[in-house]
Amino acid sequence: MGWRAGRGHRELEDLRAIAKERGTSLKAVVREAAAADIARHRALEEGAEVFRRYFVATREEFATAFPDDEVAPRSTGQAA
Repeated sequence: MGWRAGRGHRELEDLRAIAKERGTSLKAVVREAAAADIARHRALEEGAEVFRRYFVATREEFATAFPDDEVAPRSTGQAA
């Protein structure tokens, strides 16, 4: 299936319709969508980092509150 067949063609037509509704170019719509996607990606990355820092800072509290969720220490493979 080439670009003009199937889903790709439908998506392109949808983008053209959006551009027409907004009175702008297809290029402007794609540029705006790319910028929004980049901003969304950065926000998700920043949110994940905030969560990681919070989780590390409150590790002991989580371990106490949810003891059944603790991972057992790995065996080093050496006999004691």
